[in-house]
Amino acid sequence: QVQLVESGGGLVQAGGSLRLSCAASGRTFSRYSMGWFRQAPGKEREFVAVISGSGSSTTYADSVKGRFTISRNNANNTVYLQMYSLQPEDTAVYSCAADYFNRYSSNWRLYLDWGQGTQVTVSS
Repeated sequence: QVQLVESGGGLVQAGGSLRLSCAASGRTFSRYSMGWFRQAPGKEREFVAVISGSGSSTTYADSVKGRFTISRNNANNTVYLQMYSLQPEDTAVYSCAADYFNRYSSNWRLYLDWGQGTQVTVSS
């Protein structure tokens, strides 16, 4: 099991940028695929991005491709989500999640460990 703590959310105007961080506990961080997911009020949780344990592979939802970048630093057990050109439809609670089995999945149901989430609000 790994504990995850997100930070970096906030209020930003449309077109602005934010960088989310997710700090993980534990000594085996590099074994985990790490995903970012988001959930807007009244909507289902949706996939944003995933990065493999080594960091060599990344995949994005079509809605964020070209605007968001997921990265990780295994030396300090942190995964990041850099978000550019934010739009009001990006408003949601963003959560990071860890998959010990490194399945590199966009399916949130495969992730057992979750952070508490951080609110991102984009004003028009």
